[in-house]
This record gives sequence, structure tokens and C-alpha cells, in this order.
Amino acid sequence: MAHIPVNHPARPIYRVLSGLIGLYILIFGVYGTFLTWGDGLFSRDGNWALGLRTNLAFSLVSVVFGAFLLIGASRRTNLGHYMNLTAGAVFLLTSILMMAVLQTPANFLNFSMSTVVVSMLFGLILLGTGLYDKVGPPEHAEEERRRRNHPVAEAR
Repeated sequence: MAHIPVNHPARPIYRVLSGLIGLYILIFGVYGTFLTWGDGLFSRDGNWALGLRTNLAFSLVSVVFGAFLLIGASRRTNLGHYMNLTAGAVFLLTSILMMAVLQTPANFLNFSMSTVVVSMLFGLILLGTGLYDKVGPPEHAEEERRRRNHPVAEAR
């Protein structure tokens, strides 16, 4: 996509932000796993970890996603860019689907409305960080800067 900024000056801030989200999700997953270890995988008990309702399945998935995001934040290549875009889309899609089944037996991840809101917020932040942390050669970044600063001259 030509309109995604390459080598954005705030890229390190976006990587730190996605890393912090990944760290929170990893800590939530580990704490939730210890908290729900004796329960069933998809139990609907009232277990809360770090302000979010959880069960063993959701905690285990959170451990995997937290590690996934930390790996993506630690890479200085486009791998982190694609990982953040993918994770943002997955978080948004999951939050919308789980909100649709919130008060039904299909709520197999034991989401609450606060979990939906946090998941949507994380999804939007990760999608935003994924849009601005693309890496490219310096000449591509310079070409994009030149095109943005002189859009009329390029149209001729």
C-alpha cells in the first residue's frame, strides 16, 4: 500500500506502545492461567484477572498473543508491522463477535463488556501502530516525503 508511511519518525514510540500492550496481555494471560487452572477450559465462572473476566481458554490464548506481540515489537523489520496489523484485526473481530454473543451460552471465552471494550481499544491501537511502523529503505522514505510535500508538482 503506497499510502502507508515508511520509516515514520515516531516508529519507536509505536513499537513501545505495541510492546506494552503485548506485555499487559502476557501478564494477564499468565495470571489468568494460574487463577483458572483448576476450572474447565471453557468454564463460565466469575474469574477476573487484572480487571477482565477470563477462563482458562482465554488466558492461554492471551499468553500466546502477548508473546506474539512482544516478538513483533522487538523486531525492527516489517515483521512487526504485519504482526501489529494482523493482531489489531484479530482483536477487533474477536471483540465484535464476542459482544454479539455476550449474554448467550456461545460466550465460550467468558467475555464481559469490559473485556470487549479493552479488546476493541487494543485492536484499534494495534491497528494504528501497524499502520505507522512500516520499515523501508531510506530512498523510499525520502520519495514519500517528497511526494507528500509537493503533491501538485508530482501531478504534472
